[in-house]
Amino acid sequence: MPQPLRVALAGVGIVGVGVIKLIDTNRALIERRAGRPIEIVAVSARDRSRDRGIDISRFAWVDDAATLAAAHDVDVVVELVGGADGPALTLARETLSAGKPFVTANKAMIAHHGLELAAIAEQRGVPLKYEAAVAGGIPVIKGLREGAAANVISQVFGILNGTCNYILTEMEERGSDFTDVLAEAQRLGYAEADPSFDIDGVDAAHKLSILASLAFGTAVDFGAIQITGIRHVISADIAEAAALGYRVRLVGHGEANSKGLFQRVHPCLVPLSHPLAHVSGSLNAVVAEGNFVGRLFFQGRGAGEGPTASAVVADLIDIARGETGPAFAMPVASLAKPATAPAGDRRGRAYLRFTVADRPGVLAEITAAMRDAGVSIESLIQRGVAGDGNALIAMVTHTGPERSVVDALDRLDGSQSLAGKPMLMHILDD
Repeated sequence: MPQPLRVALAGVGIVGVGVIKLIDTNRALIERRAGRPIEIVAVSARDRSRDRGIDISRFAWVDDAATLAAAHDVDVVVELVGGADGPALTLARETLSAGKPFVTANKAMIAHHGLELAAIAEQRGVPLKYEAAVAGGIPVIKGLREGAAANVISQVFGILNGTCNYILTEMEERGSDFTDVLAEAQRLGYAEADPSFDIDGVDAAHKLSILASLAFGTAVDFGAIQITGIRHVISADIAEAAALGYRVRLVGHGEANSKGLFQRVHPCLVPLSHPLAHVSGSLNAVVAEGNFVGRLFFQGRGAGEGPTASAVVADLIDIARGETGPAFAMPVASLAKPATAPAGDRRGRAYLRFTVADRPGVLAEITAAMRDAGVSIESLIQRGVAGDGNALIAMVTHTGPERSVVDALDRLDGSQSLAGKPMLMHILDD
């Protein structure tokens, strides 16, 4: 009988429990597909006495997760602790340096330290796997790294954060304000007590940096991503978008062009004809455009016990089969380091929303700034006065360079006519 793959889990929270349940439930099938048994032999977490709803007394308990790297009865370490640095990074470095395969669901660590860890894995000849780090149970990492490996990918984009997508969907369906929906999402467990990483776009940016590296054969460059979250989207934006035939979604977008690599996370208007407009609730979706395969569309649950555990165990099955390969689809030394493509050169349409004082001349001031910056207005709507005495102006521009829109907003900066910072959302092409 083949020797089992002996696994140690660092972190026994929601996902760790899911991994244990999945291996217990599908043990026979997993063994057939892996060609050998996969057995959890050790676990480590901060609180040994916590009730996790499952029996973990059958596994060896380790207080210091870092010791798992050198344990002789452990073949592979799974890290589910989280955090870009600290214990998770220490465990990753020590495990790979010890010549052991390493599996993680930690997108922040891969986004910030993935190149270093991939280099160690290459030097030691062991796999670094992270399918669960992006889009939960959706096999998008494997899809880009293996399924689309023969294609030149021109762009990759998608809905990468379930919390934001849930909030925007609820605002759309209920007509509620952002703060009210966020509070409800926190109560239901869809959003963290401190939701900043999610609603400010950082979580989506971590995932985008990984996808871009795989799609374009470039070094992970989280610092080059332009990030705007959904904190300042209001119910009026959702309503105006709907009236125009769009839905608001937080989209991570990467594109390789002659001027370098463009990466951005931002709320945008998605036309109803686009598949991303119909990705609702906490679902995730990723689109990749290949020169021979065409459009690839991945959709599914991007987080949670089951989907994330599914991705972790899929990585373990690959390791059990002896399937290895560079973490980013090619050796670290082969990854390109392109320039950052300037956003201002991009052409497209934009949605702009202004909250303004209700007095004569305000609309003329805004349209004059657009004219002087070379922005052509396709449509414009002015809503009535709200209880605070302010009015709302929403407009959609004709196709033009993004720098012109930014120039127009700069011209209006500091204007006494504006009651708040304007909202800019780009419009996604069909």
